Formats: sequence, structure tokens, C-alpha cells
Amino acid sequence: MMWRDVWGGVLALGLLVQPAVQAQPDLQSIADTLLEDSGAPGAVVMQGDADGVSIAVAGVRAAGMDAAIETSDLWHQGSNTKSMTATLVARLVEQGVVGWDDTVADHLGDVIDTIDPAYRDASFEHLLSHRSGLPANIGLMATLGFITSGDDDLPAQRLRYAADILAQSPTGEPGQDYLYSNAGYVVAGAMLEQATGTSWESLMTREVFEPLGLDSAGFGAPGSGDAPDQPRGHKRGLFGGLNAVAPGPRADNPPVMGPAGTVHISAADMAVYLRAHLEGDAGRGGDFLSPDSWQHLHTPPFGGTYALGWGVQESRLFHAGSNTMWLVQIGLDRETGRVFMVGVNAAPDVDVEAAVRAATGAVLD
Repeated sequence: MMWRDVWGGVLALGLLVQPAVQAQPDLQSIADTLLEDSGAPGAVVMQGDADGVSIAVAGVRAAGMDAAIETSDLWHQGSNTKSMTATLVARLVEQGVVGWDDTVADHLGDVIDTIDPAYRDASFEHLLSHRSGLPANIGLMATLGFITSGDDDLPAQRLRYAADILAQSPTGEPGQDYLYSNAGYVVAGAMLEQATGTSWESLMTREVFEPLGLDSAGFGAPGSGDAPDQPRGHKRGLFGGLNAVAPGPRADNPPVMGPAGTVHISAADMAVYLRAHLEGDAGRGGDFLSPDSWQHLHTPPFGGTYALGWGVQESRLFHAGSNTMWLVQIGLDRETGRVFMVGVNAAPDVDVEAAVRAATGAVLD
């Protein structure tokens, strides 16, 4: 299960540029402290503003190996993927392919005949703000079944996933009760696939990664299984310690869960993505999305503190993500004009979470 807690002008198409990566000793100190306090094998800290991006790294890609973390390395984002899925929906809304008020029944009613009546009117807004009434996840045995399915015909798998979860009893009243739901994002992904005839992965690449120039972005655990050419996630052993997990079926959530949390990306490209949201929020988003769409993404549609893929806290938008083998916090601050990412390649526990929170605070301060 993905970790579920969240804390509290450069973008006209054709003009998007990668900010220069600068070295900052104080940021390196934060990364070193994060590594020590978390006990993780590796750590990354990124801070960006209008003047550029600074990235500091510490530690190694895999416990017990010598390959050092590099500033260009890829980091699994877990549930931080959710804001990207919401951004994809906004792109397709502007193109007239779907509408924010489109419902489960509109896109899945003709292909799934077991939808509980309580979900039929749940819209993209309900699903992306965790107000659909859906449970957090499907059951463990169903999840294990999807792991063995790999990435074969993912739209068909997402239909099966949606059929399973939409047949379950609601856990809350749509539009009223907040319950963080990975399942809701998978259902939203299935709706997009039915509306377009294209997989969520292809839509994400075409509509978000390529227009923003996010060349490092991809899906699943980064790297190859032969050598630690990228950071590896780490699980905790039965008797303590951290064990590196090589890329493969056990290194991530099943691919069917992509819309809820399978993207990986470099810190520099994450800075570009976050700057897109920051500049768009200020009305300087260029042609990628209209100002109205940026505001729609960043405003909780049913009140509370969760917008569409973002937690909202005063001047900040933020999210954290984990597939239980990584922990990465991202966010932006409208007041200071800063974006940030703080991450480790280790399973979250009390010490890891506290260290990431402390490093986030240090970056923001």
C-alpha cells in the first residue's frame, strides 16, 4: 500500500527551459543530516526558485554497495503521481475530451455492470479529491493477483480493478466525506482510458511529460536489475536492517495502480514540473494550461485541505509519496516562490518520516 499521509514563467510551450543546477553547501548539509537521521542508504534534497535549481545528494543507491547517489538519479514518487494524473485530466478537459463533472457512469457504466449505485454519479472531481466514497484500496489478494499480471494490457487490468472496487460498499458519502483513496485514482485512470482508447501511461507521456520536457520521467522502479545504475528502494528485514529491492515485480506497486503512484523522475525534472504548477498558479502558465485550470487543480472542490492531487496549507501545496520502499516529499510555496523535493530510498518508519519532515522544514526555511 502506498504511504497515504500528506504534510502540511518559464512554461509557454516551446519556451520551457531546464533551470541551471547549482551547488549549495547549506543544501548539502541538509542532505547529509537527512541521510544520518533517517538511516536510509541514500538521500536527495532539491530547492528551486526563479534563479535556478539546487540539488544535493548523499549516500548510496543500494545498501551494501558502493554506487553513490548522483544528482541526475531517478526517484520513485509514489503518491506524488496523483497530482500528475489530475494535471492530465485538466489537459483533456481543456481539449474537450472529458469534463470535470463526467461521472463513473458516463465512462464505465456501459462496460461494468456491477457498479454500486452510490458511485454512479461520482465525478472526476470526487475521485481526484478523495471524496468519492470509495475504499482506500482493493483487497490484498486482488492486489497480489495484479502483481502477477505485470504490465500486460493495462487498460483491461484497470477495468477489472474498477469493477472490483466499484462493487464494494461505499465508505463515505460522495462529496461529503474525505477518505484518501488510491482506488479512486485508478478508477479515474480507467475512465480516461475508456474515453480516449489510450492507456494512462501513453496519455501521461503525451500530455504531461513531453510538453513539459520531463525526459527522465517514466513508470515503475527505476533502473535495471543487473546493477545499481539507479537508486533502489529498500524494504525492512524481519530482523532489522534495510534490504535493496532490484527493479522487478516486487519493487513497486502493481502497474495497474499507475494513476495512483508509479511515476519515477529526476529531481531536476521534478523542479520543472513543480515550477509549472507554481507559475500556473500565479497566472503565468503559458499555453500548457489556462489560469482557470491551474486554479481548479489547486482549489479543494468540496472544502477541506485536499485539492486535486495536492494537500493545501496556507501558501503551500504539498504531497508525499511512498510505495513502502521510498519516501519522497514534494511541494511549492506561493509566498516565497520556491519549489522543493526531499526524498530517501528507504521504507518509511518513525525515524524516516521525522527526518524527511525535518529536512523539508530546513529547505523551506
